[in-house]
Amino acid sequence: MYASALLRDPAATYRQVDVAGRTATADGPALVQLLYEELVAALRAAAHAAEHRQYRIKSDRVTRATAILFALEAGLDFDRGADVSVTLARLYAGARTTVLDAAMGDDPAPFRDTATTLAEIAGAWRQARAA
Repeated sequence: MYASALLRDPAATYRQVDVAGRTATADGPALVQLLYEELVAALRAAAHAAEHRQYRIKSDRVTRATAILFALEAGLDFDRGADVSVTLARLYAGARTTVLDAAMGDDPAPFRDTATTLAEIAGAWRQARAA
């Protein structure tokens, strides 16, 4: 089964192995950073797929993006994060709504706009971790 999946989509198989390898040794903040990277990549891929009417790929990427947004929200610590956690929860919920609404059409702009916003947050997260 693994070999047939590898032959069918080697790039996807590589990404799965890469993500599995990076998550095996990552701490909490590194996992959040990885989720942001994967989320932005999924949204950009959904935009490309929407633009080229590749509906299966768009659906796969929308599903991945939505799952990651739920995972990010589930990881929020409202006791320690207070207002920041509330703001991020609203952002994630809004992003989910935008992504799901965009999934119904062929306009790549909502995916790209959401990816840009989340890439900015990912950059801030990366800087905070480096400090």
